[in-house]
Amino acid sequence: MNRNLADWLDYIERQHPRSIEMGLDRVREVAQRLGLKQPAKRTIIVGGTNGKGSTVAFIEAIARAGGWKVGAYTSPHLLRYNERVRIDGEEVGDAALTEAFEAVEAARGDVPLTYFEFGTLAALWLFQRSALDLAVLEVGLGGRLDAVNIVDADVAVITTVDIDHVDWLGPDRESIGAEKAGIARAWKPLVLGEIDPPSSVLRRAYAIGASAIRAGSDYFHDPVDATHWRWREVGFEMELPNPQLAAPAQQANAAAAVAALRALDARLPLSAFAAGIAGAQLPGRLQRFEFDGVEIRVDVGHNPQAARELAAWLRAHPVPGRTLAVFAALADKDVAPVVEAFDGLVDGWHLAGIDDAGARNQDAGALAAKLAPTGAGAGARHATVARALLAALAQAQADDRVLVFGSFHTAAAALDALRSGE
Repeated sequence: MNRNLADWLDYIERQHPRSIEMGLDRVREVAQRLGLKQPAKRTIIVGGTNGKGSTVAFIEAIARAGGWKVGAYTSPHLLRYNERVRIDGEEVGDAALTEAFEAVEAARGDVPLTYFEFGTLAALWLFQRSALDLAVLEVGLGGRLDAVNIVDADVAVITTVDIDHVDWLGPDRESIGAEKAGIARAWKPLVLGEIDPPSSVLRRAYAIGASAIRAGSDYFHDPVDATHWRWREVGFEMELPNPQLAAPAQQANAAAAVAALRALDARLPLSAFAAGIAGAQLPGRLQRFEFDGVEIRVDVGHNPQAARELAAWLRAHPVPGRTLAVFAALADKDVAPVVEAFDGLVDGWHLAGIDDAGARNQDAGALAAKLAPTGAGAGARHATVARALLAALAQAQADDRVLVFGSFHTAAAALDALRSGE
């Protein structure tokens, strides 16, 4: 049977009884059958609670500006699956993805693979055949038992550690950090993108002899002026342009990307760092649109740490008018701490349902019930994000702002609506 990409995606979603099944044995077995080794001459794995996708984008852009052929694997996608796999700056086409899925299917036999595991093996198969100088792999969930962790990376990055996915990773930063630190490798660099990482991360690094490179201790980033910032380590510094990507955390993400590439190969030309940071783009990260004088910002933020970053950005970039929020979240998220970060910053809430996430779907009524203790609980309710966005725009006036956030599903629905002209 000849399957197109949509057929394959539907098929692989049904090949494991659970959407998430942590563990590496199944993936390793199929990888061996596929003959997978290292996906590129050099590999960087990026984990963390927030900032993974942005850090991957910075690493990819800098390395490509330095003349390297780069493969990048990220998840989840926003508008199409092809976003997850990029080779030399281009999304992999449908034909290549279906060929890779066919190879994984032929190799796996009766080994059940989750959707993410299937896709990870397909990406690694494509990378290995592409003669890459660098592969950059984003961890899907956690780290220690995530499918990308079958690869022994030359450099590992942990951007931040905060509360998210507690059912799988644990209830606090220490337990979550221990899971994320599983991507570190003995005697290899481990870049830590936050100034105060959990002690569990540091213990893991010290126990295996990984070379911890810590923000605020081993490298530093400081603003210079309105358009530039400085990255520095002992005996070296460089001035760099501000990232195009908005939000205060993007400078920290860019700094971690610089540290990772410096640890991997300090011979990259300095011009590559400036060009890569200035050119890196990623949809759904405070992405800006405008409609009849109303600024629209769309962000994938979906946990308390991301909400705090968004709130800090709102405070630093006020608008003359009101700020209206469109919020939709998955059913397994603790939403009250997320919206509480916006206390005093949002003038009106529009709550929306998510209906394309399977068992994690949540309608606006259920979301409102969870938010009852907060001011957002009394917000207007809408069946879909698209309808909520339309209602917010109808309410907004020139010089107002509409912020859309809460999950990748939320951002994707908003981007689809904005681009289709709904």
